[in-house]
Amino acid sequence: MAINEFPLPDLGEGLTEGEILKWLVAEGDAIELNQPIVEIETAKAAVEIPAKWAGRVVKIHQPEGAVVEVGAPIISIDTGGGSTEPAPSPEGGLIGETTANGRTAVLVGYGPKSGPAKRRVRAGAPVVEKPAAAEPPAPVMEVVEAPLVEEPVVEEPAPVERQGPVLAKPPVRKLARDLGIDLSTVVGTGPQGSITRDDLQAAVAAPETAAAAPAQVAAVGSRETRIPIKGVRKLTAANMVASAFTAPHVTEFLTIDMTRSMRALERLRTQRDWREVRVSPLLLVAKAVLLAIKRYPMINSTWSDATEEIIVKEYINLGIAAATDRGLIVPNIKDAQALSVRQLADAMTELVNVAKSGKTPPADMTGGTFTITNVGVFGVDTGTPILPPGEAAILAFGAVREQPWAHKGKVKLRQVSTLGLSFDHRIVDGELGSKFLRDIGEFLSDPETALLAWT
Repeated sequence: MAINEFPLPDLGEGLTEGEILKWLVAEGDAIELNQPIVEIETAKAAVEIPAKWAGRVVKIHQPEGAVVEVGAPIISIDTGGGSTEPAPSPEGGLIGETTANGRTAVLVGYGPKSGPAKRRVRAGAPVVEKPAAAEPPAPVMEVVEAPLVEEPVVEEPAPVERQGPVLAKPPVRKLARDLGIDLSTVVGTGPQGSITRDDLQAAVAAPETAAAAPAQVAAVGSRETRIPIKGVRKLTAANMVASAFTAPHVTEFLTIDMTRSMRALERLRTQRDWREVRVSPLLLVAKAVLLAIKRYPMINSTWSDATEEIIVKEYINLGIAAATDRGLIVPNIKDAQALSVRQLADAMTELVNVAKSGKTPPADMTGGTFTITNVGVFGVDTGTPILPPGEAAILAFGAVREQPWAHKGKVKLRQVSTLGLSFDHRIVDGELGSKFLRDIGEFLSDPETALLAWT
């Protein structure tokens, strides 16, 4: 028997810790090399960590919900006396090892840090630097005798010693996350000690246990709900504040007749090769942006205080803002300028599906050069979007509505939408921003003619 401790690896993002969301294996399970064993949430995304040995799970050291420091052991694996060498990483070395060229080998899909490095410690969840020692039994609660009233001495029940991960069904785990409760602090009353919804409600309703659990509701009858700021939401907030107070924002609006665009999409859906493809107005907006950037390259640039330069990008990593359960994220399509309309449609569909699943890799959320936010899906006409850090412009696409519109000398019902373009006024002046927005509007007003004239 050869027992090997598997520490939380360096994720290569400049982050020092991660929260264990879900164990994908249990003690006693046989596992294979590179099999996903645990889902970890960082400040960028939720990712699955693969096993670096094949063997049998001997012990799971950290419960779900724990915030673990990089390098702290999370699981022990019996490799059966064979080689205990970790799996090589794509960087050419072992995971976490510094190679001869000075680079640290990391997991697949991780890139450089682009925001604050340190996450806030989750209230009530242990931050582990070394294997946790067994907790001492709960002390006897001292009851002070009030004048003229005698009360019996009451003892708190000793905490349940858990072996392995906390038992709870997925809906219960989701409720715990919504309430901000660390499942490892809750005594389960279900089968085999599993935690039920009633257990969570009892934990929230008991003010004396508030110190032990990261509850959102501080006491019975409270009219406030407290949600921990962490993960994707924390990083997004930091980026937006930094952008809002660094780049001078200007926003312009343009209302356009998209009737011809909507008709073109209907005809496209009837084409044999497009019948199974997700086609939406956002596809034409994205194509219009890509072509307009080609006409006005300065829109696709960044301001560098470090080098005192404006860096114009010759590639377009097109960001599409996506709302997820963990907050707003902006994954981007790399080299979108090189894609055909069909390839762009497929890439956008894949981007949205992966984002909704919560599996967007950190590499897909860095390096964006221009972003589109589709507020129209929420029934909103438009907005004044804040620039993602390092980008010179962002486009808000509003809802497409049937409205009265002057068309060929008559007032008719037409499909109308409003665009909102925010840009960094250090790079983009009013003339450039106005021309860029005007051309996007012209494309969406008559996409077929624009495709023939612009390409």
